[in-house]
Amino acid sequence: MSKNKRNDILEAALHLFADRGYDGTTVPAIADAAQVGAGTIYRYFETKEELVNSLFQESVQQLSNALLTGAPADPGAIRERYDHIFNQMCEFAAYRGRTLAFIDSHSGAPFLNTESRESFDRFLSLIREVLEEGKRLGIICPLPSDVLIAIVYGAMVKLFNVMGRGVVEQTPELFAQVQECCWNAIRVH
Repeated sequence: MSKNKRNDILEAALHLFADRGYDGTTVPAIADAAQVGAGTIYRYFETKEELVNSLFQESVQQLSNALLTGAPADPGAIRERYDHIFNQMCEFAAYRGRTLAFIDSHSGAPFLNTESRESFDRFLSLIREVLEEGKRLGIICPLPSDVLIAIVYGAMVKLFNVMGRGVVEQTPELFAQVQECCWNAIRVH
């Protein structure tokens, strides 16, 4: 166990929420997994809802930071920006797959507070910005950006899900083919 109990609690909660969902996860189960007393959790988080919202916001920030790291500076380089987002998502999923699963399974949850919903909207804005610029330049299909996000982000999250369950093997060739398929699904032909 680390010296930072808050981080231990968040890491345990991440595993449980990702695997069991919000309703299937209890504070005592989080305490057991974090190797702390249930009362210790309440020193850091007043409620399970506050805990899940803190975890959600931190998780989305980690994912957003991953997308921003090394992003192409040229706003008109749509394909390069798309490739960067795809590659960063793949790398994030490889090292933080449970975090991505948690974000995906909880992003529309009714218990998310305004700050959590806004953090997820800011994350989606990173993708939406590329799509909007691509539509403006005539490179991306003129569908609503949320539809385009569903096509690409939805496909990526589902891919990581099936790879995580061992249904398909994770290979660079598979990622490259999926990347190209998703690009072909949203680009102007």
